[in-house]
Amino acid sequence: MGTSVIFDMDGVIFDTERAILACWLEVSQAYPVDAALVRETFIRCIGTNNKQTLDIYNGAFSEYLDEKQRKVFWDESYGLFRRRFRGKALPVKPGAREILAFLKNAGIRTGLASSTNKDVILTELGDAGLLSYFESITGGDAVRISKPNPEIYLLSCKDMGVDPADTIAIEDSYNGIRAARAAGMRPVMVPDLVPPDEEMQTLSEVILSDLFAVIDYLKT
Repeated sequence: MGTSVIFDMDGVIFDTERAILACWLEVSQAYPVDAALVRETFIRCIGTNNKQTLDIYNGAFSEYLDEKQRKVFWDESYGLFRRRFRGKALPVKPGAREILAFLKNAGIRTGLASSTNKDVILTELGDAGLLSYFESITGGDAVRISKPNPEIYLLSCKDMGVDPADTIAIEDSYNGIRAARAAGMRPVMVPDLVPPDEEMQTLSEVILSDLFAVIDYLKT
């Protein structure tokens, strides 16, 4: 099979998004913000880089928290996340190790394009023992505009020397699927926190329940 594969990381390889959302919700209990707003804001941030996440976060909470409170909320949330996983590998999504092993054994070229900064990606993949599976890693700090802009995927394909039209992008988020489609790739959605809507059904080549199903799909 000549197809290459590029993965998103958070919500696809690691169960990061659910873990971080839990920290946001826990910390929010000490602030005058509704849990529904916290969840809605977090979901809007999925697939964006650190700068755009902060822009969304500040815009959503500025009505309820002053600048100092927003900074403390942010720092406490991610501080709680880091304490929970300090010295530990992040929880790996079901089928992640299996699909990476499958791709390696099949000789299928594999890359990663994540809105997370590259130094964090390298640390997290290294801690989980997954770093060696990827020939190319592109982080959110390498692009000016994050997903849904296609820049990160185009850069990843260029780094690997592959044709976007012959490259599958495995994504969990709306922004990721939009970015992959805009890059001219073959978007495969494996939903995480947010179920697919009609737009995602239109943009995705296929929507699958988990990474085990993706293995079966690649075999066919």
